[in-house]
Amino acid sequence: MSLMEQPGTAASPVPGSMFSWVSKDARRKKEPELFQTVAEGLRQLYAQKLLPLEEHYRFHEFHSPALEDADFDNKPMVLLVGQYSTGKTTFIRHLIEQDFPGMRIGPEPTTDSFIAVMHGPTEGVVPGNALVVDPRRPFRKLNAFGNAFLNRFMCAQLPNPVLDSISIIDTPGILSGEKQRISRGYDFAAVLEWFAERVDRIILLFDAHKLDISDEFSEVIKALKNHEDKIRVVLNKADQIETQQLMRVYGALMWSLGKIINTPEVVRVYIGSFWSHPLLIPDNRKLFEAEEQDLFKDIQSLPRNAALRKLNDLIKRARLAKVHAYIISSLKKEMPNVFGKESKKKELVNNLGEIYQKIEREHQISAGDFPSLRKMQELLQTQDFSKFQALKPKLLDTVDDMLANDIARLMVMVRQEESLMPSQAVKGGAFDGTMNGPFGHGYGEGAGEGIDDVEWVVGKDKPTYDEIFYTLSPVNGKITGANAKKEMVKSKLPNTVLGKIWKLADVDKDGLLDDEEFALANHLIKVKLEGHELPADLPPHLIPPSKRRHE
Repeated sequence: MSLMEQPGTAASPVPGSMFSWVSKDARRKKEPELFQTVAEGLRQLYAQKLLPLEEHYRFHEFHSPALEDADFDNKPMVLLVGQYSTGKTTFIRHLIEQDFPGMRIGPEPTTDSFIAVMHGPTEGVVPGNALVVDPRRPFRKLNAFGNAFLNRFMCAQLPNPVLDSISIIDTPGILSGEKQRISRGYDFAAVLEWFAERVDRIILLFDAHKLDISDEFSEVIKALKNHEDKIRVVLNKADQIETQQLMRVYGALMWSLGKIINTPEVVRVYIGSFWSHPLLIPDNRKLFEAEEQDLFKDIQSLPRNAALRKLNDLIKRARLAKVHAYIISSLKKEMPNVFGKESKKKELVNNLGEIYQKIEREHQISAGDFPSLRKMQELLQTQDFSKFQALKPKLLDTVDDMLANDIARLMVMVRQEESLMPSQAVKGGAFDGTMNGPFGHGYGEGAGEGIDDVEWVVGKDKPTYDEIFYTLSPVNGKITGANAKKEMVKSKLPNTVLGKIWKLADVDKDGLLDDEEFALANHLIKVKLEGHELPADLPPHLIPPSKRRHE
C-alpha cells in the first residue's frame, strides 16, 4: 500500500508495513514520522503533542492521569454499573457461559470489589496492588486512589473465547444511604469516572422489580457526564413481571433517566432477562429475544470500532486540556505579584463562572467543553496559584495542529484498518448460541417460515390467491404489472415496499406474474404486514416449485 503524502513530503514504501502515513514539518523535523497502525499513531501524537500541554498546566492534578502505552493497546472494555442485586455478575456469567474467579452471586450486596474479567492462559486472580505495577495492563494510574481502593480491586483471568476480544469490568453494587458512601474509604464516583474515560461501553443495569435510583447511583450517573455516547441501559429481570406492569416500569425508568442524563437524545434501553434460566412469564419472549440480539450486536461491534473510540476519546481529552490551559493561565494572569494573594485567590475561585464566560467569548469555545464548575472550584481551593503557568501559545498551536491535521489523517487509517477486519466480532459464550441453527433469532419466522418444510410454504394459501389471480384477466397464464398493482396496493403498503416485493416475486424477470409468482407476492405482503422484514434476496425455500433448478 502506498504511503499517503503530505504536501512537500517525499514518501517511499516501507517494507512490511500494512498502513503507513508520513507527517512531516520540514522546519522542525528532519525525519518523517511513520505510523503503521492507528494505536501507534495515537500513542505518538499524545506523547509528542498533547502530553506537553497537559504537564505544563498540571492537567493530571485536576482531571485525569496521563495516558500510558497500555491505554492505546488494550482490548475493548465493557463497564457494568448498577445497584446491588440487579444481575451484573450474572450478566457476565451469561455472556461468557463460565464461572470466573472471585465471582459471588446472591440477593444481598455480594460483589464488593471492582473485578476486571480478562483473558489469561490459566484461571487465577491478580490482586489490585500487583495489577497497578504491571505495565502490560491499563490500570497503573489507579494507584492514585490508594490502598482502600486497591484492596477492593482485582483481575480475574481465565481462558475464554469471549475474553479474547473484550474485557469486562464488574463493579460493586451501588447502595443507598450516607453511611455506605462514607464507609467505602475511596471516591467511588471518581474511580468510575476513571474507568468511563477508558472503556468502550458502559452498561447501566436496572432491576424491573426495584427501580428506585439511590442518591449514590444518581451521583455515579452524573459522574459519567461527557460519556453519554458510551452508555447503554439494561432493564433486567423483565420476565418476572406482566406485560402491563413492564410498560409502566419502562416508562418510569425513562422518566427517571431523563432527569439524570442531561441529553436531548433518549438513551437506548434493552429489556430482557439476561441469564440462562427459564423465563418466569414467557409472554414477551419474542421481545426479549430481539432485545438480547440487539445488545449482543452492539457488544460484538466493539472490537471493530475500538480504534475509532480511542481516537474520539483523545479528541475529547485534547479539547478539555485546551480549555484547562486557558483557565489556569487566566487565573495566573489575575494574581498579584506580591501582596494579597490569598484574598485574590478566594475572589477568583468564587468568580470562576465569570472567568469561564470570558474564555468562552474570547476563544469561541463551546460551554459544553468546560469542566464542572463546582468540581473545579473545589480542586482550586488546595492549589498554589503562584505556581501556575502563563499562556504559552506554542503549546496550544501544536494541539490545534494535531486536531486539524493529524487526526484527519488518522481517520483515513481507521477506515483502512476497519476494511481489513470486516469479520472481527466477539465470538464464543452466549454470542454463539443465537448465531446458527433453529434457535437463531427469527429462524422459521417471517420470510424464514417453511425453511425446513418439504412442501412449498406458499402452497397452503395458494388456492385463495388463485381465486384473486383469475379475476385479474391473465393472458397465457400471466398477469401484467398494471393488473397486479391494482390488487397489491390494497395492502396499503408503501410503493417502495411493494416495488421490492414485485422484484422478489418476479422470479423469471419477465415483467409478468404467473399464478405461483402472484401467490409468492401475496405471501411476502403477508410477511411484511405481520411486522417482519423482507429478505434482500429470495430464500431458496420460497422459490416456486416450477422455477427451481433440478440438478
